[in-house]
Amino acid sequence: MAFLELDDCALSFGGLTAVSGVSLALDPGELVGLIGPNGAGKTTVFNLITGIYEPERGTIRLDGRSIAGLSPTGINRRGIARTFQGIRLFPNLTAYQNVLAGHSPRAGGLLGAIAATAQADATRERISTECRSLLRLLGLEEQRDVAARALPYGAQRRLEIARALATSPKVLLLDEPAAGTTPQEKVELMEQIRWLREELGLGILVIEHDMKLIMEICDRITVLDHGEVIACGAPDAVRCDPKVIAAYLGEEQV
Repeated sequence: MAFLELDDCALSFGGLTAVSGVSLALDPGELVGLIGPNGAGKTTVFNLITGIYEPERGTIRLDGRSIAGLSPTGINRRGIARTFQGIRLFPNLTAYQNVLAGHSPRAGGLLGAIAATAQADATRERISTECRSLLRLLGLEEQRDVAARALPYGAQRRLEIARALATSPKVLLLDEPAAGTTPQEKVELMEQIRWLREELGLGILVIEHDMKLIMEICDRITVLDHGEVIACGAPDAVRCDPKVIAAYLGEEQV
């Protein structure tokens, strides 16, 4: 049994099938790509995992326990964090304040600092140190006091990852983290994602349209088309799969 496991999940909206029979698995330390044409159902899968939607059929388990039907907050507390295709930062807060806002009470964060008056100063200092470390990890230390709205687009993308990491996740879902970034920023982001997987042991599921990035960093890739899994396997195998080529280029290209 995988640490995160979706089995035969399905969801429709007004009779339109969004995902049908989707199964995938992710273990700690794995980096798995989720790709497919626009409208294939990739973000819907993320929304199912994180509790924004509840599957009409199928199961979603984290560490052997069902999380289907839990609230997004409840699922985050179980250890799943995500970023969004459209950036969702607090625009008027600084980079540091955005990360601080995501700091997990599960790990003895802000609520612990309020409750334990005698240890409040030490706790606040620990939280501050952790937030600064996350900013440094994502290359944002020098911009810690800059309002999120004033950061370059690529830096905003990295700040979202830093804030997600502040919740102390075991599984990290990245929804198009390289969208809108420069070629150099993509190279740096690729190395940062690898580091998160290798050094922190996170299970990472990433949606991305940049095939070079996906093929270079992922252990496995799952491909969706019209809400269904059409391929799953190692990058080299997926790259050559006729169904995948057809989904991206059209049948006449196969």
